Amino acid sequence: MAVGTAFVLVPGLHTGGWIWQDVAERLREAGAEALPLTLSGMDGSGAGADVEAHVADVLRAVETTDAEQVVLVGHCYGVHPVVAAADRLPERVARIVLLDTPMPQDGDPPAALVPEQALRERLLRRIAGSEGSEGEAAPGVAADATAGGTSAPLSAPEGAEAGPGGASAAPGAATQGAATPVPGGPAQPAGSEPPGGPGPSSVRARGADVTGDGVTGEASGGDEPGAPLPPPSSAQAWGALGSLAGVGAEAREQLVRRGVPQPWGTLARPLRLGGNAGAAGSVPVSGVLCAGNGSTLAMVEGALALGDPRYAYLAAPHMSYLEMATGHWPMLAEPDATAEVLLRAAAGEGVPPKRPAKAGRPAHLRPFLLDVPERPRERLGRVDLHLPDGDGPHPAVVLVHGGPVPEGAEPTPRDWPGFLGYARLLAGRGAVGAVVDHRLHGLGDFDRAADDVAEAVAAVRAHPRVDADRVALWFFSVGGLLSAEWLAAPPPWLRCVALTYPLLAPLPAWGVSGPRFHPAEAVRAAGRLPVVLTRVGRESPEFAATVEDFRKAAGAAGVDVQLVDVPSAVHGFETPDHSGEARAAVTTATRAVLARLA
Repeated sequence: MAVGTAFVLVPGLHTGGWIWQDVAERLREAGAEALPLTLSGMDGSGAGADVEAHVADVLRAVETTDAEQVVLVGHCYGVHPVVAAADRLPERVARIVLLDTPMPQDGDPPAALVPEQALRERLLRRIAGSEGSEGEAAPGVAADATAGGTSAPLSAPEGAEAGPGGASAAPGAATQGAATPVPGGPAQPAGSEPPGGPGPSSVRARGADVTGDGVTGEASGGDEPGAPLPPPSSAQAWGALGSLAGVGAEAREQLVRRGVPQPWGTLARPLRLGGNAGAAGSVPVSGVLCAGNGSTLAMVEGALALGDPRYAYLAAPHMSYLEMATGHWPMLAEPDATAEVLLRAAAGEGVPPKRPAKAGRPAHLRPFLLDVPERPRERLGRVDLHLPDGDGPHPAVVLVHGGPVPEGAEPTPRDWPGFLGYARLLAGRGAVGAVVDHRLHGLGDFDRAADDVAEAVAAVRAHPRVDADRVALWFFSVGGLLSAEWLAAPPPWLRCVALTYPLLAPLPAWGVSGPRFHPAEAVRAAGRLPVVLTRVGRESPEFAATVEDFRKAAGAAGVDVQLVDVPSAVHGFETPDHSGEARAAVTTATRAVLARLA
């Protein structure tokens, strides 16, 4: 099957052809030709190079093989020279394989796809300030940019069903059709402290600015004009580039020992594509999704579920997907399985994602599972208040959706049937139900979304019909990450935190560092703050693992967690699932939250 096929294996940041050696041996045993490349300047010699030099390296490899079928495999940074080479020699390239990495767009500097958010921001600021002294500067990179490339994809982790929790950020849906998500969305400066913030400034502090070796920018010495990016200096720092799940101690040590500096030109110079290959090209693409790094086909399908036109390419005819259970380094963790997946991709195996049906409403816009009457509604900026009878003051429950939700999506979450249903249900039982439209449009927007929630909470507490000393916060799906700072330093007026099919730690591929969005750690400091946790039985393993970590940490800290189990339910169940079990779960969770506000 593999006879007549040549695999050009292109490594990622700080690595060389050595990372592919075990996979290359297995491909050769199957009858294929395997060409693991060490790109220019990546042999430890310190020679400078840029992305164009690396494109030339791949083109030379393609031109030197006589194989009938050439398959270009890109991992991490390696996707840039792979896609560009296919774009320039489309007649010689039978397929592109993106191994746990997104597909860049024309004009993207490779720095824009670095997974670790703090490092990516620092690199993009450095590019913006280079003033052309280091080659062609990346167009449109603002000095305060918080993410690059295109916006993060959207997805529901189970069957592309997006209910009231909204879409969940797709680590696996890769912005351009493969595995690792590119945190993105509009560039924005770090938010300032909003009025009525949740707690001490130390809780709300931004994470340290880090480089590849996990130290602050000033300490790293890597900001001189043209200076290369130092390699990670520990296995833990390598983990910031992607999950090391399944990688043994010897291979981890090899990464630390053999990692080399990344030439600046390979990060700063924009990729140039002519349209033959890429998201809109014609060269077939296989995206290998690595679940251990937070990438699944269900997440790709979820990226399509909300109908954002930016992600229509995910279901393009030339795109297909294969899945692995490994982390970001499958060639080190499971070389046999990696070689098998590459052979399957070369043979044309893989599945296209299911697109949402053109007829009928998407899952998140179907009716709420309980028939609840409308209540008077008052709109204050980004928050809608659904009001109970009487002047009050009444307790209040602030409902926080998941995401990312595309900027400009209509309707916005506060008008989705699920959140309307919850808010009306709460108002009918004597509490103000408040729904926040926060601005989590991409994986780089968590700081902004957290500030939006804090501002909304302050507005709700200041409302004349709200008892400011009796407030609960209810987080859904990826919105669960926004609960961390409230758990870490709960103010006295916060009577309860509710979490429904939540994500409680960032998935590895997201590159979200620092404590601000890690509820599974923050819950250790929750003290006497009660938690109501709704858990669905048909959750994605990646989300479910964070819930179990949260429960263990809460149990060890003596935090009161009331568990509401819905064994047959999927993520976002409140609109597609009108079963008795689902209705009972929503009723039970609502009563539990209101009981803590009594």
